[in-house]
Amino acid sequence: MPILSLQNVSKNYETDGQTVRALNGISLTVESGEFVALVGRSGCGKSTLLHLAGAMDSPSDGVVLIDGMASSSLDDANQTRLRREKIGFIFQSFQLLHTLTVQENVEMPLLLAGKPRAREEALERMRWVELDGLASRYPHQLSGGQMQRVAIARALVHSPKILLADEPTGNLDTSTGSIILGLLQRLTREQKTATIMATHSMEATAVCDTLVRMCDGRIEEVTRR
Repeated sequence: MPILSLQNVSKNYETDGQTVRALNGISLTVESGEFVALVGRSGCGKSTLLHLAGAMDSPSDGVVLIDGMASSSLDDANQTRLRREKIGFIFQSFQLLHTLTVQENVEMPLLLAGKPRAREEALERMRWVELDGLASRYPHQLSGGQMQRVAIARALVHSPKILLADEPTGNLDTSTGSIILGLLQRLTREQKTATIMATHSMEATAVCDTLVRMCDGRIEEVTRR
Protein backbone atom coordinates (compact mmCIF):
# COMPACT_ATOMS: atom_id res chain seq x y z
CA MET A 1 0.00 0.00 0.00
CA PRO A 2 1.38 3.47 -0.90
CA ILE A 3 2.17 5.65 2.11
CA LEU A 4 0.26 8.49 0.39
CA SER A 5 -2.55 8.30 -2.13
CA LEU A 6 -4.57 11.16 -3.58
CA GLN A 7 -7.59 9.87 -5.47
CA ASN A 8 -9.35 12.29 -7.83
CA VAL A 9 -8.79 15.13 -5.37
CA SER A 10 -10.09 18.66 -5.90
CA LYS A 11 -9.83 21.68 -3.60
CA ASN A 12 -12.00 24.78 -3.83
CA TYR A 13 -11.67 28.10 -1.99
CA GLU A 14 -14.22 30.89 -1.71
CA THR A 15 -12.72 34.30 -2.52
CA ASP A 16 -14.83 37.46 -2.74
CA GLY A 17 -17.93 35.41 -3.31
CA GLN A 18 -16.35 33.38 -6.11
CA THR A 19 -15.20 29.79 -6.10
CA VAL A 20 -11.55 29.28 -6.98
CA ARG A 21 -10.46 25.72 -7.80
CA ALA A 22 -6.88 25.27 -6.55
CA LEU A 23 -6.72 21.56 -7.42
CA ASN A 24 -8.77 19.84 -10.09
CA GLY A 25 -9.01 16.04 -10.11
CA ILE A 26 -5.52 15.22 -8.83
CA SER A 27 -4.51 11.56 -8.53
CA LEU A 28 -1.07 10.62 -7.25
CA THR A 29 0.55 7.82 -5.22
CA VAL A 30 3.81 8.03 -3.29
CA GLU A 31 5.70 5.04 -1.91
CA SER A 32 7.88 4.81 1.18
CA GLY A 33 11.46 5.77 0.27
CA GLU A 34 10.38 7.75 -2.81
CA PHE A 35 11.61 11.33 -3.36
CA VAL A 36 9.01 13.33 -5.31
CA ALA A 37 9.42 16.83 -6.73
CA LEU A 38 6.39 19.02 -7.48
CA VAL A 39 7.23 21.64 -10.09
CA GLY A 40 5.24 24.38 -11.80
CA ARG A 41 4.60 28.09 -11.74
CA SER A 42 3.38 29.92 -8.64
CA GLY A 43 -0.34 29.29 -8.20
CA CYS A 44 -0.31 25.92 -9.96
CA GLY A 45 -1.39 24.06 -6.80
CA LYS A 46 1.90 22.76 -5.35
CA SER A 47 1.42 24.20 -1.86
CA THR A 48 -2.24 23.17 -1.78
CA LEU A 49 -1.23 19.61 -2.62
CA LEU A 50 1.33 19.66 0.21
CA HIS A 51 -1.31 20.94 2.66
CA LEU A 52 -3.64 18.09 1.75
CA ALA A 53 -0.81 15.54 1.91
CA GLY A 54 0.03 16.81 5.40
CA ALA A 55 -3.56 16.71 6.71
CA MET A 56 -3.41 20.49 7.19
CA ASP A 57 -6.49 20.85 4.99
CA SER A 58 -9.27 18.62 3.66
CA PRO A 59 -10.22 18.06 0.02
CA SER A 60 -13.44 19.46 -1.42
CA ASP A 61 -13.80 16.26 -3.44
CA GLY A 62 -11.94 12.98 -3.61
CA VAL A 63 -9.94 11.11 -0.97
CA VAL A 64 -6.51 11.62 0.59
CA LEU A 65 -5.15 8.43 2.18
CA ILE A 66 -2.20 8.82 4.56
CA ASP A 67 -0.79 5.46 5.58
CA GLY A 68 -4.16 3.95 4.68
CA MET A 69 -6.27 6.47 6.61
CA ALA A 70 -8.64 8.94 4.95
CA SER A 71 -7.57 12.23 6.51
CA SER A 72 -10.94 13.95 6.03
CA SER A 73 -12.69 11.20 8.02
CA LEU A 74 -10.71 12.10 11.16
CA ASP A 75 -11.76 14.68 13.73
CA ASP A 76 -9.46 17.57 14.65
CA ALA A 77 -7.77 15.72 17.51
CA ASN A 78 -6.98 12.68 15.37
CA GLN A 79 -5.78 14.83 12.47
CA THR A 80 -3.40 16.54 14.89
CA ARG A 81 -2.20 13.14 16.13
CA LEU A 82 -1.72 11.98 12.53
CA ARG A 83 0.47 15.01 11.77
CA ARG A 84 2.52 14.60 14.95
CA GLU A 85 3.14 10.90 14.44
CA LYS A 86 3.47 10.42 10.69
CA ILE A 87 4.33 13.73 9.00
CA GLY A 88 7.30 16.10 9.10
CA PHE A 89 7.31 19.63 7.67
CA ILE A 90 10.16 21.77 6.29
CA PHE A 91 9.48 25.35 5.22
CA GLN A 92 11.36 27.88 3.11
CA SER A 93 11.37 30.38 5.99
CA PHE A 94 12.65 27.77 8.52
CA GLN A 95 9.99 28.76 11.13
CA LEU A 96 12.29 28.29 14.09
CA LEU A 97 11.43 29.74 17.50
CA HIS A 98 14.08 32.39 18.04
CA THR A 99 13.75 32.42 21.85
CA LEU A 100 14.69 28.72 21.99
CA THR A 101 18.07 27.08 21.50
CA VAL A 102 18.79 24.72 18.63
CA GLN A 103 18.23 21.70 20.87
CA GLU A 104 14.97 23.11 22.25
CA ASN A 105 13.67 23.78 18.72
CA VAL A 106 14.46 20.22 17.63
CA GLU A 107 12.95 18.52 20.67
CA MET A 108 9.77 20.66 20.69
CA PRO A 109 7.60 18.19 18.65
CA LEU A 110 8.42 15.40 21.10
CA LEU A 111 7.70 17.57 24.13
CA LEU A 112 4.34 18.64 22.68
CA ALA A 113 3.47 14.98 22.09
CA GLY A 114 4.57 14.01 25.60
CA LYS A 115 7.19 11.60 24.30
CA PRO A 116 10.04 10.36 26.52
CA ARG A 117 13.75 10.82 25.77
CA ALA A 118 13.14 14.09 23.91
CA ARG A 119 16.64 15.40 24.63
CA GLU A 120 18.38 12.20 23.50
CA GLU A 121 16.33 11.96 20.31
CA ALA A 122 16.96 15.63 19.51
CA LEU A 123 20.72 15.28 19.95
CA GLU A 124 20.73 12.16 17.74
CA ARG A 125 18.92 13.97 14.93
CA MET A 126 21.26 16.93 15.29
CA ARG A 127 24.23 14.61 14.84
CA TRP A 128 22.55 13.13 11.78
CA VAL A 129 22.35 16.55 10.09
CA GLU A 130 25.87 17.45 11.26
CA LEU A 131 24.96 20.04 13.87
CA ASP A 132 27.18 18.62 16.60
CA GLY A 133 28.28 21.27 19.08
CA LEU A 134 25.53 23.77 18.21
CA ALA A 135 22.87 22.60 20.70
CA SER A 136 23.10 25.68 22.92
CA ARG A 137 23.14 28.26 20.11
CA TYR A 138 20.12 30.35 19.14
CA PRO A 139 18.80 30.66 15.56
CA HIS A 140 20.16 34.21 15.13
CA GLN A 141 23.65 32.79 15.71
CA LEU A 142 23.36 30.39 12.74
CA SER A 143 23.81 30.66 8.99
CA GLY A 144 20.89 30.05 6.65
CA GLY A 145 22.10 26.54 5.89
CA GLN A 146 22.48 25.73 9.57
CA MET A 147 18.96 27.00 10.30
CA GLN A 148 17.58 24.77 7.55
CA ARG A 149 19.44 21.81 9.05
CA VAL A 150 17.80 22.58 12.39
CA ALA A 151 14.43 22.60 10.62
CA ILE A 152 15.22 19.23 9.04
CA ALA A 153 16.28 17.75 12.39
CA ARG A 154 13.06 19.03 13.96
CA ALA A 155 10.99 17.53 11.13
CA LEU A 156 12.70 14.14 11.58
CA VAL A 157 12.83 13.93 15.36
CA HIS A 158 9.63 11.85 15.58
CA SER A 159 10.64 9.55 12.66
CA PRO A 160 7.81 10.55 10.28
CA LYS A 161 6.73 8.36 7.41
CA ILE A 162 6.15 11.38 5.16
CA LEU A 163 8.33 14.49 4.88
CA LEU A 164 6.89 17.56 3.17
CA ALA A 165 9.29 20.28 2.04
CA ASP A 166 8.00 23.59 0.64
CA GLU A 167 10.80 25.35 -1.31
CA PRO A 168 13.44 24.12 1.20
CA THR A 169 16.31 25.74 -0.73
CA GLY A 170 14.50 28.93 -1.72
CA ASN A 171 16.34 31.15 0.79
CA LEU A 172 19.75 29.51 0.37
CA ASP A 173 22.68 30.04 -1.97
CA THR A 174 23.40 27.38 -4.58
CA SER A 175 26.16 25.62 -2.64
CA THR A 176 24.21 25.48 0.63
CA GLY A 177 21.09 24.42 -1.23
CA SER A 178 22.95 21.48 -2.74
CA ILE A 179 24.02 20.34 0.74
CA ILE A 180 20.42 20.50 1.97
CA LEU A 181 19.18 18.54 -1.05
CA GLY A 182 21.85 15.92 -0.39
CA LEU A 183 20.61 15.56 3.18
CA LEU A 184 17.01 15.14 1.99
CA GLN A 185 18.09 12.52 -0.54
CA ARG A 186 20.07 10.67 2.12
CA LEU A 187 17.23 10.56 4.64
CA THR A 188 14.83 9.34 1.96
CA ARG A 189 17.17 6.46 1.13
CA GLU A 190 18.29 5.57 4.65
CA GLN A 191 15.09 6.22 6.62
CA LYS A 192 12.71 5.04 3.85
CA THR A 193 10.80 8.26 4.33
CA ALA A 194 8.52 9.43 1.53
CA THR A 195 9.74 12.94 0.71
CA ILE A 196 7.60 15.37 -1.29
CA MET A 197 9.25 18.65 -2.23
CA ALA A 198 7.65 21.65 -3.92
CA THR A 199 10.23 23.67 -5.85
CA HIS A 200 10.66 26.21 -8.62
CA SER A 201 14.19 24.99 -9.27
CA MET A 202 14.64 22.35 -11.95
CA GLU A 203 18.21 21.91 -10.72
CA ALA A 204 16.83 20.80 -7.33
CA THR A 205 14.85 18.00 -8.96
CA ALA A 206 18.05 16.18 -9.98
CA VAL A 207 18.09 14.34 -6.63
CA CYS A 208 14.48 13.15 -6.95
CA ASP A 209 13.05 9.83 -8.12
CA THR A 210 9.80 11.24 -9.45
CA LEU A 211 9.02 14.54 -11.16
CA VAL A 212 5.42 15.80 -11.05
CA ARG A 213 4.70 18.74 -13.38
CA MET A 214 1.67 20.80 -12.38
CA CYS A 215 -0.29 23.52 -14.16
CA ASP A 216 -3.55 25.26 -13.21
CA GLY A 217 -4.40 22.81 -10.45
CA ARG A 218 -3.80 19.70 -12.54
CA ILE A 219 -1.00 17.20 -12.95
CA GLU A 220 0.33 17.50 -16.49
CA GLU A 221 2.96 14.77 -16.36
CA VAL A 222 4.54 12.31 -13.93
CA THR A 223 8.06 11.13 -14.75
CA ARG A 224 9.55 8.31 -12.70
CA ARG A 225 13.31 7.99 -13.11
